[in-house]
Amino acid sequence: MTLALYPGTFDPFTNGHLDVLERACRLFDRVEVTVAVNVGKTPLFTLEERCDLIRRCAAHLPGVTVATFEGLLMDHARARGATAQVRGLRQVSDFDYEYRMLFANRRLYPGLETVFLMPSEAHALIHASLVREIHRWGGDVSSFVPPPVLEALRAKRK
Repeated sequence: MTLALYPGTFDPFTNGHLDVLERACRLFDRVEVTVAVNVGKTPLFTLEERCDLIRRCAAHLPGVTVATFEGLLMDHARARGATAQVRGLRQVSDFDYEYRMLFANRRLYPGLETVFLMPSEAHALIHASLVREIHRWGGDVSSFVPPPVLEALRAKRK
């Protein structure tokens, strides 16, 4: 059975993330949403909250698991026996960064393929930092995030 990792910080998990995850599930037997511990960021949600929200948002998808990792993704991928990593591309500028990362990752773990997936047009411009900014100023993010994330964002506001 093939295992693909879908890595990111997912703070918060958006409709775009869910769209890419659903596409990945059609390609791979198992997909692990791999939530990164990023010491360089101050997240809105804790690591545990993000994992719980992703599990709730992906409950309808068989073969999806959620795990955390700290350190090099390629070390985690090797340890998990992953054959691929899934990366979402929203726009051309994403590709420039991902293209450079792909070659560095191949040197670290040649056995891992990188698969780029594009979300639907409806979600192509959604990114977590935009959602955080809109939320920070009290704007409506209901069209950007799945219902469990919207509930959690509203609870943070109280």
